[in-house]
Amino acid sequence: MEQHEHIIERYERAWIFFGLAMITVFIILIGYMMLTMGNTNPVGAGRIDATKVRTEGDFANPRIEQVGNEYVAYVQAFSFGYLPMEMKLKAGKKVTFYITSPDVHHGFQVENTNINVQVIPGEIAKVSYTFAKPGEYRIICNEYCGIGHANMISKLIVEP
Repeated sequence: MEQHEHIIERYERAWIFFGLAMITVFIILIGYMMLTMGNTNPVGAGRIDATKVRTEGDFANPRIEQVGNEYVAYVQAFSFGYLPMEMKLKAGKKVTFYITSPDVHHGFQVENTNINVQVIPGEIAKVSYTFAKPGEYRIICNEYCGIGHANMISKLIVEP
């Protein structure tokens, strides 16, 4: 009977060691991915009264502008589109997106990149990315926001 209990303890120790080893591997993997693919975790950059997004502040004039050697984009996500509808920038330059919504919950995902932001009304999300390759990138909403959700597409043109 005691020998059986000893076997169980050995298996428990092995599973605990396996679990800790897997947690360590995943932490190292996440760190490696963040360093090699660029850190595109969106962060909160402030709040704005959702009823004033269209009339006051930087989001009243949605745009992309070059500031020094980088770009800054102020983007509105609304039912069922984005402003600006189309953005242009040069390849190899860092762009910082500030995104908010005046109405409902939306998504801001740039295809073929790891930019994926939940856009919450009144919350300003900030995410930065450097587009290394020229081309056209579609921006899509990946949060169901209503009957016109499927038509909520914008375009980002990265020029050489």
